[in-house]
Amino acid sequence: MPTRKKIEAFGGLDLQILGIGRTGHIGFNEPGSAPNSGTRLVTLDDLTRNDASRDFGGKQNVPTKAVTMGIGTIFKAREIILMAWSAKKAPIIKKAVEGDISGDVPATYLQLSDHVEFVLDEAAASELTRFDTPWLVKDCSWNSNLKKKAVIWLATTVNKPILKLTEEDYNNHGMAQLAVEQGPVYNINIDIFNQVQHTITGWPGGKPDADDIQRPERATPAKKRSVIFSPHPDDDVISMGGTFIRLVDQGHDVHVAYQTSGNTAVWDDDVIRYMEFATDFNKSIGADTGKLKTIYQDMRTFIGQKQPNQVDTPEIANVKGFIRKSEAISGARYAGLQDDHIHFMALPFYELGKTQKDAVSEKDILLTTNLLQQIKPHQIFAAGDFADPHGTHVVCFHIILAALQQLKQTETWVKDCWLWLYRGAWHEFATYEIEMAVPLSPQEVIRKRNAIFKHQSQKDRAVFPGDDAREFWVRAEDRNRETARCYDQLGLAEYEAMEAFVRWKF
Repeated sequence: MPTRKKIEAFGGLDLQILGIGRTGHIGFNEPGSAPNSGTRLVTLDDLTRNDASRDFGGKQNVPTKAVTMGIGTIFKAREIILMAWSAKKAPIIKKAVEGDISGDVPATYLQLSDHVEFVLDEAAASELTRFDTPWLVKDCSWNSNLKKKAVIWLATTVNKPILKLTEEDYNNHGMAQLAVEQGPVYNINIDIFNQVQHTITGWPGGKPDADDIQRPERATPAKKRSVIFSPHPDDDVISMGGTFIRLVDQGHDVHVAYQTSGNTAVWDDDVIRYMEFATDFNKSIGADTGKLKTIYQDMRTFIGQKQPNQVDTPEIANVKGFIRKSEAISGARYAGLQDDHIHFMALPFYELGKTQKDAVSEKDILLTTNLLQQIKPHQIFAAGDFADPHGTHVVCFHIILAALQQLKQTETWVKDCWLWLYRGAWHEFATYEIEMAVPLSPQEVIRKRNAIFKHQSQKDRAVFPGDDAREFWVRAEDRNRETARCYDQLGLAEYEAMEAFVRWKF
């Protein structure tokens, strides 16, 4: 008996719980699926396979076909709940809820049902009009942050600098309420322009002997102790390499802490290459290479038979970790650090070589508190790029927060420590969110690029590139230049590139 007939024989579905793919598929009803479709064999969209690649140990291992319940069967359920989490799903949720009903986005068919509920977290709902641009659909309570977001949105929408926005622009784009309540609009424009302008600083550690009321960082102490936490061994230079170099150049006491070894993101071929180098080097100096050759042969055998997502042997994992460690040291030295300011934490949650990481333990937090107690920083820079497909960034961030919360109880220096979040490898902060924008000269862009190039195992093609096929250095430069372009478009000074930061108040 066909599946649909079996379901009907049991009285139909009472509750249908759905996820949603970034193609808009529900079940595995990919774009092009008919609204009356039944259970059937389907071909998976390339994006769907890409999203599943990590769970299968590589896209090449993801099936190209699947069996799915059809939209017609799903639609007959007495109640349908669609659930979605994370900013990754925000664009497709906007299409599913607010877009035209179309087979190009199968989830839009759910708009036709009176029995559908969407259950979303804040990030997944973030691009819905009522949350993203609420002034277009309702009266707003205009706090400072919403006003800044709206004016920057308006300037971008009408393609004008902030100071050239008119009352007509406000009225024609859903912002008449703001103009009436807090106008005249030119005063609003000046206020927002000044706020954006005050985020720009060439002194990320604070400018000595300067009035710091309008600056993002404090002037004192003139020389700060700064810690840059890097979840993977290259996030520091990819995401804030220009600021890293500038902090060192300006005489601050800068430390970098690599939170994980990054050993899951090295190609097996690189292990073989480095082992052959080590064997040849030992042979050239007359050292015994017998044990190295045995380990090398064991590695080649293992790699030749390795299954998708199989955990590496300890020897292979160590070599991968050594590769990334040597690259990180090279990058940090290029930025100007001495070796005693370069710290490798090897947080235990990451170090088991699995695609699914272990839960954070007290040891992860203890390693972090010990390092922070040793340095007692005035500034901490941490990754706030939670779109990282590895999930490592957000875990590392919460470890830092947990450590600071513990230290806050006993350490007086914590109350004077500022925590800055950076992004860059995956996506950038929105302009209205940015609280510190560090401009980079053309020469500084090149210096940052050179620091990224020290991470040779991540060049050309990374093991886990995410959706973006560009090399990390290209992504970083494009995003930094786009941030500068956005500031220029708003009527601010034109820079080659900018790195952006948001302060976390804890």
